[in-house]
Amino acid sequence: MSSIRVIDSKCTGCSLCVKACPFGAIEIKDRLAVIDLTKCNICGACKDACKFEAIEVVKKVGIPKKDLSSYKGVWVFAEQRDSVVSTVVFELLAKAQVLAKDLRTYVGAVLLGHNIKEQAQKLILRGADKVFLVDEPGLKNYIAENYTSAISHIINKYKPEIFLAGATSCGRSLVSRIAVSIYAGLTADCTGLDIDPVKDILIQTRPAFGGNIMARIISPNFRPQMATVRHKVMPEAQPDRSRKGEVIEEKIDSLSEDKRVKFVDFIKEVTSTVNIAEADIIVSGGRGMQAPENFKLLEELAQALGGAVGSSRAAVDAGWYPYSHQVGQTGRTVCPKMYIACGISGQIQHLVGMQSSKVIVAINKDPDAPIFKVANYGIVADVFDVVPLLIRKLKESK
Repeated sequence: MSSIRVIDSKCTGCSLCVKACPFGAIEIKDRLAVIDLTKCNICGACKDACKFEAIEVVKKVGIPKKDLSSYKGVWVFAEQRDSVVSTVVFELLAKAQVLAKDLRTYVGAVLLGHNIKEQAQKLILRGADKVFLVDEPGLKNYIAENYTSAISHIINKYKPEIFLAGATSCGRSLVSRIAVSIYAGLTADCTGLDIDPVKDILIQTRPAFGGNIMARIISPNFRPQMATVRHKVMPEAQPDRSRKGEVIEEKIDSLSEDKRVKFVDFIKEVTSTVNIAEADIIVSGGRGMQAPENFKLLEELAQALGGAVGSSRAAVDAGWYPYSHQVGQTGRTVCPKMYIACGISGQIQHLVGMQSSKVIVAINKDPDAPIFKVANYGIVADVFDVVPLLIRKLKESK
């Protein structure tokens, strides 16, 4: 870690550094340069521009590097609610098996809660070689501070090489706290995970700059390498009845409930539609639907197909449909058997959230719409001509 400072006795207030700073972090006050450290990136441009050697980059001693040789295992946080393990966990276990094979190590799962021991065997059948179980009354309901304390203790004790969690509301709030607690890096909202075959480190891929590029991120100096992964971007591990594994029960004696936080109640979202994250068929609408009332047409088609209704960001921003139905970079990532895009142009931010769908059907009157590049079937026509026809044909076939 480094910092930067101005040597007052050498500074003349010439303002050469002000012109050189690409971040606008320097100004002249009382004939002296003043650096705003909240804006400064310590790039050194001002130091190079100063003819009077009045700017100094101060190197600070960083935290010593860890001995990485003792870190083994690819771990998955087994998120559960009401003793039901989230399906994103099974996706992560499938990927963890691939990563563990490349690293010649084992797959671990961390399961926290109360009266949940029977769930440990399900994790083994889905790919876990070891399940680290903490069954405590204080962990019955998810409270981020208590879960952080317990998992940080287990990580420090058993030293996993990689720690993965779903990019859910629970996973996002938990893993960031763990990363700070154990001083590790964290990559959020990953859509791809691979092992560098030369360095044996985790390559974490995620969309960046609004989905316009895919960034590949590594954490070579600290362990565990931590990432949250989007739901529905990877296939689930299927249960294998022949698998055997080990359940390691941990008693967290040092765990004390955070008295600042108390669980009161969990209120489930009440909705009359199918959850798009779990739906096999999704009918999604974009700006081409023209008005909020036209989404009733998509609801009717989704009902006829036994599916759910999704929307693009444009439709959500316009107030035509709720945010909970948004598909894309800033919404949900989905992987249905069929995705029907109605009046959606197909910008990269939307494609990131649905391009892994098994079959993509695009309906758009613009033949040059980007959505057709990823679609398995494309219909160049007005959505208001095609969708009513589909609804009528579906009803006739029943």
